[in-house]
Amino acid sequence: MEEIRKLFQQTLNRNLIQMTLSGTMDADRAEKVKVRPVLLKGVLLFQETVFRGTQVFHANFSEQELADRLAGYMGSLFRQAQINSCDADTVLLVSRKGKVTVRRKQKTCAPGQDMPAFSMTHDRSRQYILGEGRPVDFLVELGVQTRDGRVVKSKYDKFRQINRYLEFIEDILDQLPGDRIIRIVDFGCGKFYLTFAMYYYLHVLKGREISVTGLDLKADVIARCNDLARKLEYTGLHFEQGDISGYQGAEKVDMVVSLHACDRATDYALEKAVKWGADVILAVPCCQHELNGQIRCDLLKPIFKYGVIKERMAALITDALRADLLEQQGYDAQILEFIDMEHTPKNLMIRAVKRRGIRPRAASIDEVTEFFHVKPVLKELL
Repeated sequence: MEEIRKLFQQTLNRNLIQMTLSGTMDADRAEKVKVRPVLLKGVLLFQETVFRGTQVFHANFSEQELADRLAGYMGSLFRQAQINSCDADTVLLVSRKGKVTVRRKQKTCAPGQDMPAFSMTHDRSRQYILGEGRPVDFLVELGVQTRDGRVVKSKYDKFRQINRYLEFIEDILDQLPGDRIIRIVDFGCGKFYLTFAMYYYLHVLKGREISVTGLDLKADVIARCNDLARKLEYTGLHFEQGDISGYQGAEKVDMVVSLHACDRATDYALEKAVKWGADVILAVPCCQHELNGQIRCDLLKPIFKYGVIKERMAALITDALRADLLEQQGYDAQILEFIDMEHTPKNLMIRAVKRRGIRPRAASIDEVTEFFHVKPVLKELL
């Protein structure tokens, strides 16, 4: 693996922003490894962060020490390395047969130009996937960043939301196909910030071949999205006008995204995902009115007499039942906080990953639906 060792030696320097090793072959040893440069008493070292289950381990190494360690990881523990530097973005892939593939995309900035924006102090603040001080084409075009990479003050919450979204995608990256084009449908793409972020992350940063279709009802939104995709030369990204329930534009989809699709539109998106056999589902439901109009429970009458309480409980019950129904269809489902509650009450994401191998028997939700006297539309659709 001398070729791999030399690559790491060349990229472990002051121009390194971040390195991520993923595609683990033994999650018990490590799920992923991240590397960043640190300055300790004026000495340039590299901090290795190993993620193992709920534990995180940190250690600092010299350039040579870490190059040897990383070369040992590749092929025996990890199959992919993403190296982001100020002068280039590099993707290293090692196949099951040991074939090494290196993809490099040069940047126009001079070495060291971006470095002031990336602190190398040992106890620095959180490092975003899309870092501050480094201009990203779609963020500049959408007014989130200035052309020199500074985040516009009024758009900082949006900047944080985009990065949080990409962290969710980073966590499921290994579940997506690595040997062919990844097919993604984004239902109700709306203002489309996150659709462009997903494309940039998967294709530009991670070097994956992807085809993304964004769907929305608004013709002006679709026109603007397609214009921007052409301007940025995002050739694998296009947008169509249409309704989720009637969409027939694909036979097989690997990932389905539905962010803030209103009320039952989320259910239609989840139904499509299940019937396509999508490997990954990301849904942030919105306006869960359906069960609020149905829910009846004598035991909880003293609580449900308060309209706002009933509305919020109905929304939580709706999403919990959606996650349970996905579990019944062979998915491992989680409900996660998407962004801070202070920014929006619509802050929960359902993330579901298709279960591999034998499916354990999922618990029935019939007793729950009978208790609340509700008939969720997703239950009927599936």
